[in-house]
Amino acid sequence: MAAGALSLESVRESLVRQEDTIVFSLIERAQHPLNSPAYDATPGLDGSLVEVLVKETEVLHAKLGRYKYEEENAFFPDDMPQPLITYNNHPQVLHPAAAKININNTIWKIYFDKLLPLITANGDDGNVVSTCSCDLSCLQALSKRIHYGKFVAEVKYQDAPQDYEPAIRAQDRDALMRLLTFEKVEEMVKKRVANKAKVFGQEIISDSTEGTGKQKIDPSVASLIYEEWVMPLTKLVEVEYLLRRLD
Repeated sequence: MAAGALSLESVRESLVRQEDTIVFSLIERAQHPLNSPAYDATPGLDGSLVEVLVKETEVLHAKLGRYKYEEENAFFPDDMPQPLITYNNHPQVLHPAAAKININNTIWKIYFDKLLPLITANGDDGNVVSTCSCDLSCLQALSKRIHYGKFVAEVKYQDAPQDYEPAIRAQDRDALMRLLTFEKVEEMVKKRVANKAKVFGQEIISDSTEGTGKQKIDPSVASLIYEEWVMPLTKLVEVEYLLRRLD
């Protein structure tokens, strides 16, 4: 995000666009069954196939400078290579402490333990590599959206520092969470995500613009994913960021 471009409106627009990415990613993953062999230890590899794919992809992306951008967070950040190319078009807009906030371990566990069973059927269709690729897209989209809480917190702090500073100085997590929670907005987000899943995921008859009524993903599940994990984890990131905002 460019310096000077941080505003409540720009943050909201980004969050809405990221909903599209997440819903499409979930729909793509839902085309395959669980395909549990993707998550088993694989002989000759350091971990499961999905772990290797994510690690190797992140190494490549690190070489291209992806993780120099504040909105990007790696799932396996240790021993990342330095970028081969230096970019000067990503000015810092967040407090430096933002770089220390990474909850991808939590996102990883929730994705595989809680989320996948909601959108996939049991079974194995043999498309293990395609499955891992879909998992990678889902993980990256979820991580970016959840860690975007840093930008949400920054813009809210800039808008009303007098509201947040007492709770920050007191390191009062509960007070910060109350300040950051807007139930009406969250309900609106849940409904919008459900509508997007309904529209994006409908089966279309080839010679008609009308859907068949069959859904590639249950819209209520997409809404539930936001309610149970995406929005709460985003607020967790916001709180963690604000606790460090005055360091």
